[in-house]
Amino acid sequence: MFHAMSPSEPAAPPIPIDDGEPRDRPIAMWRGWCGRCPRCGEPTLFRAYLKMASTCVSCGEDLEPFRADDAPAYFTIFLIGHIVVPLVLMIERSWAPSLWVHALLWIPASVALSLVLLPRIKGATIGLLWALRFKPR
Repeated sequence: MFHAMSPSEPAAPPIPIDDGEPRDRPIAMWRGWCGRCPRCGEPTLFRAYLKMASTCVSCGEDLEPFRADDAPAYFTIFLIGHIVVPLVLMIERSWAPSLWVHALLWIPASVALSLVLLPRIKGATIGLLWALRFKPR
């Protein structure tokens, strides 16, 4: 159903006009990788392990529109698969250990890599979204 806006309801906020500020993608992604604000470089991108800050307390940049959603998880899985699978195949070809040895090696390795890479990949993704000015409408 169509809903007409009454005069008492606030209007939707306008989409910000492009500020013309140059945004270097590699620098923004590197800052995000390091957990820093893509604009000013201060370590304020995350307020917890994977919780993104809504605004940078240093420069005031609104980071809320640059949500990475599920992309970092997919990129992390992709990267870990490309690291672990060749190693599994090399170990299997060289020494042919039992399956329990593979489990003892690769499950903790995969979990550790996931825990290390996920916040970094999320930060780099947020940095890229910021550099591209990618905001949902």
